[in-house]
Amino acid sequence: MAIINLNAFWLALGYLILNVSYTLKLKHVPIIDLLIISSGFVIRLFIGSVVASVNLTDWILIMTFLLSFFLALAKRREDILIYLETGVKTRKIIDGYNLDFLNAAMIIMASVSIVSYIMYTISPDAMYKAHSQWLYLTAIFVISGILRYLQTTMVENGSGSPTNILLKDRFIQFAIIGWIITFGFLLYFL
Repeated sequence: MAIINLNAFWLALGYLILNVSYTLKLKHVPIIDLLIISSGFVIRLFIGSVVASVNLTDWILIMTFLLSFFLALAKRREDILIYLETGVKTRKIIDGYNLDFLNAAMIIMASVSIVSYIMYTISPDAMYKAHSQWLYLTAIFVISGILRYLQTTMVENGSGSPTNILLKDRFIQFAIIGWIITFGFLLYFL
């Protein structure tokens, strides 16, 4: 017999309601569509933390929201490029966006994500938990990874699938591996 965590149930129900609302109407409302996509990532994080009995930090919630918003903007930008190239609207929502707006919004979200990550690395709580005052050194990998994603999106016009970029882009893979190694070294050896 499975024990259902009541908090996880309510979160999952809220997630379901949010997704149904998105599917029926809200996916056609510019900016709200992006907020819902990003909120969905945060809700899934909450569900996982409740089920696994893991406490989430404010920083993981903030970074999850910001990064998913950034990636959703890149996807909308890809939709606009497809429309401009082929005349085919992959989504009705693209009428509410244009390249100038999406480029500016992506730059804003990239900047806020980077600053938030740096603020996390210098927060007393993070330094205490990691037993290191050097966490900010990992920011170089976050900065380079985000800049590479911006380059892929804005120069190479290739932001259609974040998963494909992650699997194929060596620069981003090295940034992630560099972050993991550096973070691990700071946690366990300094």
